[in-house]
Amino acid sequence: MLGEMVIDGIEVSDEPAPRDHAAELLALVASRDQDAFARLYDMLSDRVFGLILRVLVNRAQSEEVLQEVFLEIWQSAASFAPNKGQGRTWIMTIAHRRAVDRVRSAQAGADRDERAGLRDIHTAQAGVEEQVELRIESRRVAGALAALPEAQREALTLAYFGGYSQSEIAALTGAALGTIKTRMRDGLSRLRREMGVA
Repeated sequence: MLGEMVIDGIEVSDEPAPRDHAAELLALVASRDQDAFARLYDMLSDRVFGLILRVLVNRAQSEEVLQEVFLEIWQSAASFAPNKGQGRTWIMTIAHRRAVDRVRSAQAGADRDERAGLRDIHTAQAGVEEQVELRIESRRVAGALAALPEAQREALTLAYFGGYSQSEIAALTGAALGTIKTRMRDGLSRLRREMGVA
């Protein structure tokens, strides 16, 4: 009979581990099984789209990124290593990275447009000083974030720009919850030092 037993004071479950359906489908997709790909899409596309939409907010861009994510899955399914994590987590990580890349690309384009627009301004407008101060401050924050180690920067970006909880960040990155808490604490501390805030 399946259930939990206590051996030397430790609970041990003799129930089989839950099946990782996404990993099974990814193995088939790696061999170019189109039916498996369609089933994988049907199984996860709503969740993947929801994640992308939370990062991008824009529905049309989110739909584009969703297509990019599944194209990447089709092309790189063979690189999924089931011994390193679950299939769904691997897919959600790809989706998150693609969404963040789109945000960065959009920000870079906006910054270029802003610089071009500032060059064309010949007359001062009300509130320009305040806008410039905000831009300078946001650049200081971006510079301070860039100085953080990748793991700390990723955790803080997901939390403060992506709106994810620490538990969600742990699931997305595959790191332990305690590790995420430490990365965020250390990252915030270092961010304060980088910005010269007491």
